[in-house]
Amino acid sequence: MVKICCIGAGYVGGPTMAVIALKCPSIEVAVVDISVSRIAAWNSDQLPIYEPGLDDVVKQCRGRNLFFSTDVEKHVCEADIVFVSVNTPTKTRGLGAGKAADLTYWESAARMIADVSKSDKIVVEKSTVPVKTAEAIEKILTHNGKGIKFQILSNPEFLAEGTAIEDLFKPDRVLIGGRETPEGQKAIQALKDVYAHWVPEDRILTTNLWSAELSKLAANAFLAQRISSVNAMSALCEATGANVKQVSFAVGTDSRIGPKFLNASVGFGGSCFQKDILNLVYICECNGLPEVAEYWKQVIKINDYQKGRFVNRVVASMFNTVANKKIAILGFAFKKDTGDTRETPAIDVMNKFDWDHPIHLQPMSPSTVKQVSVVWDAYAATKDAHGLCILTEWDEFRNLDYQKIFDNMQKPAFVFDGRNIVDVDKLREIGFIVYSIGKPLDPWLKDMPAVA
Repeated sequence: MVKICCIGAGYVGGPTMAVIALKCPSIEVAVVDISVSRIAAWNSDQLPIYEPGLDDVVKQCRGRNLFFSTDVEKHVCEADIVFVSVNTPTKTRGLGAGKAADLTYWESAARMIADVSKSDKIVVEKSTVPVKTAEAIEKILTHNGKGIKFQILSNPEFLAEGTAIEDLFKPDRVLIGGRETPEGQKAIQALKDVYAHWVPEDRILTTNLWSAELSKLAANAFLAQRISSVNAMSALCEATGANVKQVSFAVGTDSRIGPKFLNASVGFGGSCFQKDILNLVYICECNGLPEVAEYWKQVIKINDYQKGRFVNRVVASMFNTVANKKIAILGFAFKKDTGDTRETPAIDVMNKFDWDHPIHLQPMSPSTVKQVSVVWDAYAATKDAHGLCILTEWDEFRNLDYQKIFDNMQKPAFVFDGRNIVDVDKLREIGFIVYSIGKPLDPWLKDMPAVA
């Protein structure tokens, strides 16, 4: 029986290994992590991450050919294929701080694999890593492997949180990069055979290592670029009276462009886009390509501009201050159908409200510095609020009883739709003053320009 071990039980490792176990009943899959609480959660009825469909997949396989364990060394030692799916955050200190990926966890994993291995292994990069990381990992394994042979493959994930299980069941492509040597090609084939249990052969792409590593960064940069492009257009739409939904629909009907990722919003979030673009910028700078680096920096600058612009609209609309006002925030995750709040625009929006409080109105008591409360119910959140901001596009928020909400809010009542999900005309009929990104401005807002 082929044995697979995945180091890292997070958003990528857990769901990916669960689907491999489901689709490959003849393969034993172990997901390992040093976090006792995380592994305990994977072995419980309350999984550590929310992803539609994940519960069913885990329950079908767990204890049969899918195992979650803190005994990292044992399972790595026994495995034929070791996936490494550890965190690669942006460095906060030292060389490349603020841009470069921190590979501390990756290096630690590689050294542990070399230390405990007693047989040849295929080591698979699943985390998003800079180009040429495989080369560094290869050196660590080779110099510490005591004669054991390792083949390094790059198999980047292209999952979208909220649809990860569907993405795994029916991927657009599975990308496998390896060395262009007989041993490298043999390793590629071994991993290809795993995915071939359910993925059509024409969707399993093979490249060299460096192309696979760069493809992941490039894919995320292109997707983020589309979001920043439509968000830049949303600002122009507001200035001219155009409707960004109509513009993006017209643009998206061009078969060369397509309709996906053309929804204007308060900005992109999540653990990947900003981190990967900053990493790409750093790689460009290190390779003497400042113009290319500057190009990709603009994607992040527009994203920051959009969040600032949204906050300025809120403040300007509400008599130029939110001091001593209640603002209801609907949604905190960076997008619907996930519990992930990493880099969510909601954090930036809430933080940006802080600067609007004049010094003499700042709360003096340490116990009242952060006047933030969390409730389960949208109606409770909006009761007595002066304004509400929709920052996550949960389906629930499309179907709320906005008349009831209006009746229980302070007047004038404001709705700031950061996801373009409400019926603007209907809400204006109820009596709301509505700001919806990229749509013709409410008469109330026309003389209040938002300058970020």
